[in-house]
Amino acid sequence: MNRFYYDLHLHSCLSPCGDNDSTPDSIVGMGELNGLNIMALTDHNSCKNCPAFFKAAERHGITAVAGMELTTAEDIHTVCLFESLEAALDFDREIEKRRILIPNRSDVFGDQLILDGEDNLIGREEHLLINATTLSLEEVPPLCESYGGICYPAHIDRESNGVIAVLGAFPTEPKFSLAELHDGALMENYCEKIGFKKEQFIVSSDAHYLWDIKEQSDYFTLDAEKNGDEVRKRLFEFLRGAE
Repeated sequence: MNRFYYDLHLHSCLSPCGDNDSTPDSIVGMGELNGLNIMALTDHNSCKNCPAFFKAAERHGITAVAGMELTTAEDIHTVCLFESLEAALDFDREIEKRRILIPNRSDVFGDQLILDGEDNLIGREEHLLINATTLSLEEVPPLCESYGGICYPAHIDRESNGVIAVLGAFPTEPKFSLAELHDGALMENYCEKIGFKKEQFIVSSDAHYLWDIKEQSDYFTLDAEKNGDEVRKRLFEFLRGAE
């Protein structure tokens, strides 16, 4: 069994309000400097920088996870993670059908850059990514699971787009077995508040800037080597068993 330090909520230069310096290679490079082993790219309503992220992570010896921070119709943020890059890209294509297309204002929200594995510019997302999709909170978990993914509410300890702030309470339906905290110091309070065990919380940064990426703090204990497909497999087994 080994410890794997993680950050499972990271934004690249594709996300609105994300820094253009947050390229896939720079993100995993900072993660390597910070002593992380597992990192997930979760741009707003898109997985389009995940292929570049996977290539960069391989160079830096980081286990990459493809994901998305999906905004529900209620304006609640959810983290969707996928065991394979291919599944994430299939999910991305499905979400394209559920987006409400509003032209992006790069002067306000940023450029929404799509890069290749060497951080070269290959495109821009012309429509704003941060706005709500047409998917309700109840629809997101089964849709995510149909692509082999795991879904849980993001930063439930925040007022902005947090499920408790929006709904007034943690939902009993749909049933979530995991939840994300931005501030791990609040874990005991939220264990009591929503009836979760500590093992059911993921503590991640929601970093839109390189300097916000986590250092070594929270970790998973997994029966795997230090990076690669086996780590990703064991991670998803752990997350699926966290009830």
